[in-house]
Amino acid sequence: MSVHGVTGEERDDFTRAESRAIRQRSTRLLGSALKPLKKKFILTVVVILVATAASVVGPALIALGIDRALPALIQREDWVPLAAVIIGYLLVGIVGAFLVARFQVLSAEIAQEILIDLRKRVFLHTQRLSLDFHENYTSGRIISRQTSDLDSIRELLAGGVAQLVQGSLFMLFTFVALFSLDWVSGLILLAALIPLAFLTRWFALASQKMFRRTRVASARLIVHFVESMTGIRAVKAFRKEKRNEEDFAELVEDYRDANAKVIQLFGTYDPALVLIGNVTLAVVLLIGGLRIAQGDLAIGALLAVLLYTRQFFGPAQEMAMFYNGYQSASAALEKISGVLEEKPGVPDPTAPIDLWKARGHVRFDRAEFSYKEGRVVLPEFSLDIPAGQTIALVGSTGAGKTTLAKLISRFYDPTKGSITLDGVDLRKLHPKDLRRAIVMVTQEAYLFSGSVADNIAIGKPDASLQEIEAAARAVGADEFIRTLPQGYDTDVNKRGGRVSAGQRQLISFARAFLANPSVLILDEATSSLDIPSERLVQEGLQTLLADRTAIIIAHRLSTVAIADRVLVMEKGRIVEDGAPEQLISGEGRFAQLHAAWRDSLV
Repeated sequence: MSVHGVTGEERDDFTRAESRAIRQRSTRLLGSALKPLKKKFILTVVVILVATAASVVGPALIALGIDRALPALIQREDWVPLAAVIIGYLLVGIVGAFLVARFQVLSAEIAQEILIDLRKRVFLHTQRLSLDFHENYTSGRIISRQTSDLDSIRELLAGGVAQLVQGSLFMLFTFVALFSLDWVSGLILLAALIPLAFLTRWFALASQKMFRRTRVASARLIVHFVESMTGIRAVKAFRKEKRNEEDFAELVEDYRDANAKVIQLFGTYDPALVLIGNVTLAVVLLIGGLRIAQGDLAIGALLAVLLYTRQFFGPAQEMAMFYNGYQSASAALEKISGVLEEKPGVPDPTAPIDLWKARGHVRFDRAEFSYKEGRVVLPEFSLDIPAGQTIALVGSTGAGKTTLAKLISRFYDPTKGSITLDGVDLRKLHPKDLRRAIVMVTQEAYLFSGSVADNIAIGKPDASLQEIEAAARAVGADEFIRTLPQGYDTDVNKRGGRVSAGQRQLISFARAFLANPSVLILDEATSSLDIPSERLVQEGLQTLLADRTAIIIAHRLSTVAIADRVLVMEKGRIVEDGAPEQLISGEGRFAQLHAAWRDSLV
């Protein structure tokens, strides 16, 4: 029976196709990172080819010395053949050692350059991605991409790839040398490859599942840790430590169990590999000894054949260890390529329109928006905000106020209709002009590492100290900043320099005002301020908002008093529109909200 009209076979085909697409995506990513290193890569290939050939020549020279050079010395007292073999053996060893060392350096350089490229790509790309990606993709997963996933790739590139290439070439060259020296022994080794291929195939399939499980378990550990530390205040407030401890212990146990199964897998593969190698060596020795007795094989040749057979299985064991790192790095590369394949939900315009000096006229023209298909938040919303007007958005939670602010800031694009600034569609406006013209201050006033002055100057990095201080004075932040240990030079993250939530909000105000946008959006930006601080900020707001368009979202209706116009929103629609005094004196929704707010103060 099929489920939802899809048979099991069709689902398997889809899964295989999806897996193939993911592998192709990862291969493209690795290829694009390797492309600028093409010349160095070719040089590395040449070096390892010569180095491996030099490493394989040794047993053949030993056979030559035993079977020809020694008889020449014993029978004719001719030292030249033996001396030539010894000198050749030493030269080959020296050249091989030098080239292997050179190969290690070159491969390490390539690995580091690829890692730098990938690390930069992940960081820059995640910055470019739209807000919807960051709201749906947890910070722990992003951190996992930049840490454990890239570390897995680093470990693979730093040693694993070099080990694989060197080992594979060594096995190939060893087989060719063995076959050319004694084709009978070559056939024995060829027969040994059959069980080796079955064993390796089984190991590849089994380990693929195991290593994916370890990567998932590792990512879950990181996500849980990051979320617990990021939300440590909530953890402390709700006494969630014990539950976190239990959840973390369960995740650690799952990670331990996954790794234990991987170890068990190697515990089966490695002994089986050694067994195949030893049995093959025993068969070669047995048949070679019989052939020596019959005069069909020289003693030196048998010694060389045994050395080649022994050497052949050495890299096979090393490559088994490589497969560990390969599976881990392969899964990590798939995740990284998945992030890099994400497309911004708000793409930059292909032919941007410049708007050097915006006046601040904002217009919604039948704009419709939904975060998810079928769940419309703003249904055909139309609104005209003249330049220089200060409007206040009020309404119950979920009315669409913050969504409106995010659309004006172009954190999202409307699914239908348009939003314009001075007649230019935001989707066509040059990103630099958009960020310069529109600034949004949210209630989550985030401060970056650095001084208070650096945080205020984020929107205008070339601002002078006098300009920074003037912006701080305008919003009432100057007084408390000067009481900090080093004033404007205080590091906000160092001991003694930490600031309260209300003070962070004042710093974010100063940051926004220094940027001097044409349109300023305050989304619950006074929620962290106490009443005296709020009044002080309102005095600064009245001065600073005089010549710019401002949209204020606030539950505190005291903030609404400075607005020229109040918009009351419900379910994505404007239900009231008018001056504050006009709406207060009426009997509508805003009058009810205002009366309830005044009662709460009493």
